[in-house]
Amino acid sequence: MDFDYSPKTKELQVKLQAFMDDHIYPVEGAWHAEIEANTAAGKRWTPLELIEGLKVKAQAAGLWNLFLPVDSAAASGYEGAGLTNQEYAPLAEIMGRVLWSSEVFNCSAPDTGNMETIARYGSEENKARWLKPLLEGKIRSAFAMTEPEVASSDATNIQTRMERDGDDYVINGRKWWTSGAGDPRCAIHIVMGKTNPQAERHAQQSMVLVPSNTPGVTVVRSLNVMGYDDAPHGHMEVLFENVRVPVSNILLGEGRGFEIAQGRLGPGRIHHCMRLIGQAERALELMCKRAASRVAFGKAIAAQTVTQERIAEARCKIDMARLLTLKASWMMDVAGNKFAKNEIAMIKVVAPSMACQVIDWAMQAHGGAGMCDDFPLAYAYTNARTLRFADGPDEVHRNAIAKQELRKYMPTTRPV
Repeated sequence: MDFDYSPKTKELQVKLQAFMDDHIYPVEGAWHAEIEANTAAGKRWTPLELIEGLKVKAQAAGLWNLFLPVDSAAASGYEGAGLTNQEYAPLAEIMGRVLWSSEVFNCSAPDTGNMETIARYGSEENKARWLKPLLEGKIRSAFAMTEPEVASSDATNIQTRMERDGDDYVINGRKWWTSGAGDPRCAIHIVMGKTNPQAERHAQQSMVLVPSNTPGVTVVRSLNVMGYDDAPHGHMEVLFENVRVPVSNILLGEGRGFEIAQGRLGPGRIHHCMRLIGQAERALELMCKRAASRVAFGKAIAAQTVTQERIAEARCKIDMARLLTLKASWMMDVAGNKFAKNEIAMIKVVAPSMACQVIDWAMQAHGGAGMCDDFPLAYAYTNARTLRFADGPDEVHRNAIAKQELRKYMPTTRPV
């Protein structure tokens, strides 16, 4: 593995950092102000004009759809930035420094994963109907997998039913933490459910495209995340009652839901982890600046041994997480998601825990200021803590890593 970034990545890093400096960091306060104004006006779930304006600038700067890897671009018939997963990862890190900035570049979840899913597994008709406007940023999307009434960490527990009725599927089920479904621009859901409960355990599930305006699709409520509702994006509980969609809306085929999930979640986990690394980098930066500017008990906080130890540990943890994530993305590019599954599981354990710890130390250095929205730390911590659940909880990934490790030492024959 070459640890240096490609010339293409380096060029885009410069452009992206300049865009962040010129257009993103200066308007963080205005972003909060527009949300507060919309809330006061009863328009909490209205898309932000600030972000829509920044999208135009991002497209003009050639910083659009950077996430779309070369293989998915080839499958979709639409052009992305032509980057590999390894080349895109450092750019996701830069965007991660401001939690909402990924949307500006049309690189935010769950749209990125949904676009890749439709590109890889959708019919030509569905690509034209849904992928094209998603890539153009004209609509948004949601991913409906987790359910409130079962332990969804084991996705075979999913109970949503998709029953064939002639040329349609009839869908019944309740989902929650359906990210993106609160946005009024959300036009399409990718829904996972069971098409054949009698099939082999991992062949019962399928994924189907469900337009948001289909009769029977009801957004029940918005769920807050440790006090944040993430409007206008939102994490919603959604009810599907006798929802009827054409059979042609199925992705890849019946019983292929787990196969699609592995294809979808691999790149998404890379994106999440690199954004977390960006958040941790910014937290470390803020911690250092705060510690250098504040005096307690007669000396700068930066001179306190405990602060120095935390800064050193943070530097080590961030760099280790970054290298492991880059290795995982490189392995995906070289041999595919399946080949890199152990490394993908490892980064999904390492990066959120690292970010939680580093951001926590930064909050501690800020005192009371670290607990409010005067700084981006409390919101960043909430995001990092959430990602210890999203795309599979820590426990599931640790189990997978342990099983893979144990296989190396298992006897080839059973003892007599």
